[in-house]
Amino acid sequence: MLTLPIKKKWFDMILSGEKKEEYRELKPYYTTRFGQLWQGSLIGFDAKRKVIFKNGYSKQSPSLIATVTLDIGEGNPKWGAEKGKDYYILKIHSIDLFLPAPGKDCKNCIYKECRKLEEINLKNMTGKNLRRFQDNELYKRRKECIAKQNDEIKDAN
Repeated sequence: MLTLPIKKKWFDMILSGEKKEEYRELKPYYTTRFGQLWQGSLIGFDAKRKVIFKNGYSKQSPSLIATVTLDIGEGNPKWGAEKGKDYYILKIHSIDLFLPAPGKDCKNCIYKECRKLEEINLKNMTGKNLRRFQDNELYKRRKECIAKQNDEIKDAN
C-alpha cells in the first residue's frame, strides 16, 4: 500500500469529507509510485486502490486509509491545486480506516493517559510482554476509541 504524507489542513478536510481529491505533481517520482500501485499501467485508471494518507512523517502521526482512483487533470484551487496546472488526481471514494495519534487527535477520547502509548514501541515487544500489554486496560480503551471514530466515519460516508 502506498503511503503519502499530507499537510494537516488537507488531511482534516479529507477526513471531514470536505475534500474529495488529493493532488500530486506530474513527475517521474509519482509516475513510478502510481505505476507500481496500478500494476505498471496508468491506462484505465478506474481501478480502485487503497492508499494511506499520513499527516506527517512520525510513526505517531495520524493517518487514514482511503479507497481512491487515479486520474490526470486540473485540480481544484480550493483544495491546493494551482490554476491551469495538471496533476495526478487521487479521487477519494471512501475513508476505510482512521488511525488517530495517541491522545492527540481522539476527539471523543476522555482518556488522557492515551499519551502513554506514544512512549511504547510495540515493534520491540514480543511474546508475553506483548500479550500482557494487549490485555492492558489502556490498550483496550484505545482500540475502542479508534473503533468508535471509524464507525462514525463509515456512518458519514
